[in-house]
Amino acid sequence: MTPQLALFNEADDAAARTLLLRCVDVPRWAAEVSAGRPYADVEKVLTAARTAAPGWTDAELAAALAHHPRIGERPAGDDAGAAHSRREQAGVGTDAETARRLLDGNRAYEDRFGHVFLIRAAGRSAAEILAALEERLGNDPVTERSITAEQLREIAVLRLQKELT
Repeated sequence: MTPQLALFNEADDAAARTLLLRCVDVPRWAAEVSAGRPYADVEKVLTAARTAAPGWTDAELAAALAHHPRIGERPAGDDAGAAHSRREQAGVGTDAETARRLLDGNRAYEDRFGHVFLIRAAGRSAAEILAALEERLGNDPVTERSITAEQLREIAVLRLQKELT
């Protein structure tokens, strides 16, 4: 058991939920994962987080997306969510042309779907992100909502893993 997991297991409910909400701002998810404590190991927490994530409502998804910066933009603020975003997008170095295409693509995406384009940026290059953005612009809203929710779940679980290891 990592020291961070021990602290998470021993924390009061409010502190545990605060840590979880830094990973994704979905209070129902945070409450469910927190209620499962204590966890024997980090993988058990991550499994619980994955299990609790499907079924997020449109309102929960919208609230969580409101805290995510556009891909390619420097996240503002000094809270834990902004710090997570900065780390996740650290590898998204772009040349001027790719940066312009990401900006244009983000605008087109927001016009089409009404929220920021969300993708698990960790481990992806700017070219891979741009290709996914351009591909996803062709999705219908229902398909795109499903993909966005899955990307948000992946981001939340990666963030939680970083918090606990």
